[in-house]
Amino acid sequence: SSYLVQVVTVSHRTHPHQVTKIMLTELPKSPVDAAFPHIQWDPLGSLRLTGQETSLLRMAETNPIDYTLADSRDASMYARVLLKLLSEAILASGGSGNEVARLNLKEGSPMTEEDAIEILDRDPLGVVTHYAVFKLYKILESLNSNKKGQDQKVSIASVFYTGKEGLLVDHWKALLRILNKGGKGDTYAQTAAATCLAMILCVACPSQRQKTNNRTISYASAMEPLEALTAWIVTQLKSSSSSSSSSNVSLVIPSMTALMGCTETRILFASCGGIKYLCRHLRLKKDKKKVQMGKELGPSASVQQLYELTFCLWTMTYELNNSADIRADFAKDGVAVNVLADLISVAPREKIIRVALSALRNLAIASAEISPGPAGAVKIDGSTYLNEMIAAGCLKSIQNLQERQWKDPDIIDDVQAMRKLLVDNYKEMTSWEVYKNEIELGNLQWGSTHTEAFFKENAKMFEGPDGDFRLLKILITLVSNTDDDVAAIACHDIGEFVRYYPNGRQIAKRLGAKELVMPLIEHDNVELQRHALQCVSKIMVQNWAYVGAN
Repeated sequence: SSYLVQVVTVSHRTHPHQVTKIMLTELPKSPVDAAFPHIQWDPLGSLRLTGQETSLLRMAETNPIDYTLADSRDASMYARVLLKLLSEAILASGGSGNEVARLNLKEGSPMTEEDAIEILDRDPLGVVTHYAVFKLYKILESLNSNKKGQDQKVSIASVFYTGKEGLLVDHWKALLRILNKGGKGDTYAQTAAATCLAMILCVACPSQRQKTNNRTISYASAMEPLEALTAWIVTQLKSSSSSSSSSNVSLVIPSMTALMGCTETRILFASCGGIKYLCRHLRLKKDKKKVQMGKELGPSASVQQLYELTFCLWTMTYELNNSADIRADFAKDGVAVNVLADLISVAPREKIIRVALSALRNLAIASAEISPGPAGAVKIDGSTYLNEMIAAGCLKSIQNLQERQWKDPDIIDDVQAMRKLLVDNYKEMTSWEVYKNEIELGNLQWGSTHTEAFFKENAKMFEGPDGDFRLLKILITLVSNTDDDVAAIACHDIGEFVRYYPNGRQIAKRLGAKELVMPLIEHDNVELQRHALQCVSKIMVQNWAYVGAN
């Protein structure tokens, strides 16, 4: 990803439910950055700038950013002029696509000064849009850095929130208009605008008040844009979840990461379905050797994106104790645990393993005491996730991690803690509970629950409490799994059910097992082919024990 994220982490052992401030690294330069010093403001009458505003822009160009921001009045005026530039440029262009936007999509890197000046002549409003949004980001970056000696009276809160009530300035809508251009929009401008908007709005969250010197800020005035920004981010994740392109993911990572620093925005992100779409982008492809080498990742993730997305999922785990809905989102279909289990097993970088492991630990110790959820609802807490982790093979993965040499003491501590939590929980589970979790998660792995002895003892458990053979139905669907190992184990288990459950042959046929397994007899994978053939044979042959013996 071009937009890297620096995260100053705080150990969850010392601060159990805090996420520290997130600082974004410098936004990459615009493709037309070289044209910025050549912008002539006077001929651009469509921007409707006053003489004072033009003078302020020129002064800001000749002075360091810290000088411009030293005075609260100048800082506020400069920020509003930049927002006005955005608003007027969008209005003057009629909302249509421009040459700079198309150039950015094709090139994605700065041009030579000569080429940039040519673009400025042909598309001055496109260049102005990039100029304004980049300069606005530089203001926020400077104010967010809390440099020593900087006047604390000048802050994001004082510049972007006005009056005694601390209302958000009206000009913020220019940033949202850039986002609403959708796929026809300028990707550089959209990324920068979303990041700026996130940094401005997070300041209004009540959880951030200690960072605003107790200045009065109206959270209500920030709610509408905050909801709109969050919905836009989740929409981008959703629209790119089935695509091989990573453009939409890259588009939202900086702003999404910025939002993860506040409790309020994390809860809002979850309410929009964000956890589900984060997990979709974190799913690893099944060639684990390639994943470990960093050659084959999720549907749209580079190694850096994988880290940033995992970081965002980790921050969401800090809301588990405070929200029954978020616990339910993490438990839904076991997807989140499966994703994190894969990451600690095959992630190509230590930093990804560290964050994924910490997320699993937060899940394992989650409590339902503060927010128990609706009366009569199934209780979801740490034991729920631990059962899913065992089914996902985390115990084996943790054992493998224990054997590796780690320099990071947090990883060592997390590995030891997870080992104990998993082992203690495993001791309390029956073999059938372990198997049931495997089936429900769709994460079948060879072991003691896939043996003749297990099925002799547990075949009747497939009936289920309602007698609907729900687990067997799920098992039958798993023969179509894209993971050949899962499909092979499913074929094996169906065959063993047929052998040891009275009238199992007829039940398996009635539920469509034979039709799904038959095509696998000609599968390219020899192991899957063998288990499919044996499964069909067990369904067809009445006395399999006699045939097997011969």
